[in-house]
Amino acid sequence: MILSRAAARRAATLAAPSALRPRRLPAAAIWSRGMAKDNKPPLARFSRPQNTPAQKPSQPPPPSSSPSATSSKPNPEPPKEPSTDRADESTAPQEPAQEPVPDLSKLPDLTQGIPSTLEYETTGATNKSALAAVEEEGAAKAGGGGGRGKGELPASAYVSSTERRRQKWAMWAFAGTALSAVFGVVYLGRDWDEEELKKNPDVPNGWSIGLWWKRAMARMTDTVTYYQEPAFEKLLPDPDPSFERPYTLCISLEDMLVHSEWSREHGWRVAKRPGVDYFLHYLSQYYEIVLFTTVPFATGEPLVRKLDPYRFIMWPLFREATKYQDGEIVKDLSYLNRDLSKVIIIDTESKHVRLQPENAIILPKWTGDVKDKELVSLVPFLEFIHTMQYSDVRKVIKSFEGTHIPTEFARREALARAEHNKRIQAKQPRAGGMSWLASHLGLKPSNMSLMVAPEGEENPTEAFAKGKMLQDIARERGIRNYLMLEEEIRKNGEKWLKEEQEAMEKAQKEAMKSMKSSFFGWFASSGDSKAEASSSSDSKGK
Repeated sequence: MILSRAAARRAATLAAPSALRPRRLPAAAIWSRGMAKDNKPPLARFSRPQNTPAQKPSQPPPPSSSPSATSSKPNPEPPKEPSTDRADESTAPQEPAQEPVPDLSKLPDLTQGIPSTLEYETTGATNKSALAAVEEEGAAKAGGGGGRGKGELPASAYVSSTERRRQKWAMWAFAGTALSAVFGVVYLGRDWDEEELKKNPDVPNGWSIGLWWKRAMARMTDTVTYYQEPAFEKLLPDPDPSFERPYTLCISLEDMLVHSEWSREHGWRVAKRPGVDYFLHYLSQYYEIVLFTTVPFATGEPLVRKLDPYRFIMWPLFREATKYQDGEIVKDLSYLNRDLSKVIIIDTESKHVRLQPENAIILPKWTGDVKDKELVSLVPFLEFIHTMQYSDVRKVIKSFEGTHIPTEFARREALARAEHNKRIQAKQPRAGGMSWLASHLGLKPSNMSLMVAPEGEENPTEAFAKGKMLQDIARERGIRNYLMLEEEIRKNGEKWLKEEQEAMEKAQKEAMKSMKSSFFGWFASSGDSKAEASSSSDSKGK
């Protein structure tokens, strides 16, 4: 009877809530726990034991109604102890005091922090052979033959929808480009019209693939050439017969008339070469002066306005008038619409005039020297060419090839003057004197423009008798015209500039007015047409 009361008390304890259970377990429960712990298999560390169907705690048998049955049965406490111990274990984790204390000696030492894997990751990222070995080992384990393993998704499954859309658009773009190229070749290879056939007589019309391809390439070449050639086929208008300047003088701008440089203190600065005004004003009476430069219009045009406000440069030509050939900018004189036998070009770059080197005079670049006289020293030579009226200036330039033209011309002129003085002293006849003078200069004149003296000037024959040479007479006339021109500029220069400014402003206003009228003319014309339509309908109704 005592044993049955103890069993009933234990059953009541198990059925009671955990809050009402006593804090300390009886000695029998502690003994049974130790016995059960020794008999159970070891569990995983820090994991709660799970109840399986084979390990379900056995419920206590219901109390028997017959006293004889209870007294005749043996003591059931020993078999019920394990089940009670397991029930206590299942409820024990809810109480922190009943948690099993782990064996800290078997845990890793984390007092020094988690070991770093940076060195290992860096070594694996840089050691390509090690990564390749790992990849091969993984591939062998997955599929054995390099393919994807069982259960893996294909590579396309890892591509995002955005990437698929991008690849789709790229394929469409490539296809469109290929079709455009095909249709472009087909269009460019069409038959020539009459004008194109005259320009390309070597490639006739026809339906063969070879002729089709040749026509397409010829049209492509013409398109590319359009951007490499000058802007116009004729850079200058047709010469005016009333203009008494048979020669054309082309001059450069950068490092010849001006020099530009940049410094941290002042930024960009432009200096004008000494003697530029005299050079332009004096030679304008002999030559049609053309500025031929490689500087773009937007940069060069403001410089030309300040450099030559009185427009002694008749025709300014900028970068748009040059030719692009073999990766270099070239000044092609054949586009000037002038006779090349009467054209002289002065430049500082031989590669700019490589197409017509026989017409060129190459000067060293001016770097800002205030005492420079190289440009002005060419004036006597250029004046002498106009005085002698040579039929081909290229022959004259050829005779000075390989020499410094101002120095060589001064030497020849000194020899001719010495010979002229000897003839004057000997009082020899003047027959053939002009040809004799030119022959001493190494030149052959075709026409003497100074044989007829204008009004108010000394007769050339009398001047020769006084010991003057032909270039002396031409120089006196040129200086006299130059001084008269400078006097006019001093008197009326400001007036000319003001009139030019007013004319430009007037032209701009007229251009703006015509633009506005053309723009609003569309609305006015539509309104007038509506008014006319309404008036015509009214007249019909009447």
